[in-house]
This record gives sequence, C-alpha cells and structure tokens, in this order.
Amino acid sequence: MSTPALELTGLKKSFGKAEIIRGIDLSIGKAERHAVIGPNGAGKSTLFNLITARFAPSAGTVKLHGEDLAGLEPFQINRKGLSRSFQITNIFPAMSVFENVRCALLWSQGYKYSFWNLVNRSRELTEGADRILDQINLLERRNLPAGTLSYAEQRALEIGITIAGGADVIMLDEPTAGMSNTETDYITDLILKVTAGKTLIMVEHDMSVVFGLADRISVLVYGEIIATGKPEEVRADARVQEAYLGAALEAEH
Repeated sequence: MSTPALELTGLKKSFGKAEIIRGIDLSIGKAERHAVIGPNGAGKSTLFNLITARFAPSAGTVKLHGEDLAGLEPFQINRKGLSRSFQITNIFPAMSVFENVRCALLWSQGYKYSFWNLVNRSRELTEGADRILDQINLLERRNLPAGTLSYAEQRALEIGITIAGGADVIMLDEPTAGMSNTETDYITDLILKVTAGKTLIMVEHDMSVVFGLADRISVLVYGEIIATGKPEEVRADARVQEAYLGAALEAEH
C-alpha cells in the first residue's frame, strides 16, 4: 500500500476547556480530491489550521507523505509540498496580477533572500508566472493591479498563488464562498484543471461543488468525523442526513 499524501492520527485541539477537534483519524491518498463538509462551528477551519501548523495540536499527529510535521512552522510545511488558500482572499491588491504570482514563485525558483538578483531580468520567473496566469485564465489581466479584479478573478489569482510553489498537496478553504452560479462554475472548472494529478483537500459548503469535485468526502460534526466515503455513500448515510446534509441541500433550493 502506498504512503498516504496526508495522514491524521488521533488529532485533537482544545482551547482551554473547549474541545474543538475531538480525535480525528483520516488518511487521504495521493492525487485524491477530498472534501471536508459540516455545519458552521464543526471545526473545519481549525482542522485546516492544525494541518498547516497555524495551531499546534493538543494531541495526535499530522503526516505529509509519511513525514511527521510536528514542530515545523507553516512556511517549512509549505516548502515540503503543502500549500493552502484561506476563506478571506489573500493577495497584494496594489501589485499587478503578474507580480503576485511571481512573488509566489521566488522561493521555489531558488531566489530565497538574495538581494542582488534582479527578478525583472529573470526569463525563467517571467515565463513561469505567465504559465500559471494562463492556467488560471488571467494572462490578459497580467498588468492590472490585483485589487481591480472581480471577486471570482481574485479567488482565481489566489489559487494561482497557492499552486505557484509547486506543492503537490493543495488545501482550499471555501473557494467558491460568496459567488454566483456562473462564478462558481468558473472556479470549479479552474480547480479541476490546476489540481490535476495533485492531492486536493477542500472545505466547501456548496454541495453541488462538493459532489462535482470530490472523490471522497468526510463529514465533520462537533469536532468529530461521523462519516467518510464516496459522494454517493455519504449522500445516502442516515447519520449525515440527520446531522447536516439534509439541511444543507434544502438550503440550496
């Protein structure tokens, strides 16, 4: 059996007496598209923050490709091949679309903290940034200030920034939140394209997006995973329907 891309064992997180994550065991395979769903307050964002070391776990382990991530800083985890987006769009609005992506490429291209390299002269950086902009359908917007993009385009840019470092495990936190149906379709198609062959882990409330993208789904309720399986299995699970899915689907109609 191959090593999972991401493996959580006995993962817990408490804030004082409040137990937010209550012992999660989860294995996500390489190149799998995995969605984490659940009601507001279930602990989904806390789980993402534990995986990416923004929070330290109270107990348990997080392994990336078999390597225990305990004690690593978020930037170190990123350099090991795990990258994430956030619920709130994180871009540099005053910089151009191109410059946003180029910044995300610097470390992976070996620039690090080198003050004598003039990035404007690097053909490799320019071509790499333009390839990503082409992937995310923003090449024609490359010279615009990022803050002038539409909301959906800004989310697309953030996805481009997320994949720019070459990570093979991509975590997206509510990538279609606040979008119209047309914008949601645009971002869903984009996610399918840019994460091909990569491991995708996403938190998402739009069930049409979840069932359209995910190979497997985990349902998180009150800090515990109550079900994990293929979309059709999760949809048919009585516990999931009672705890979350029935209400979520009704809310969309």
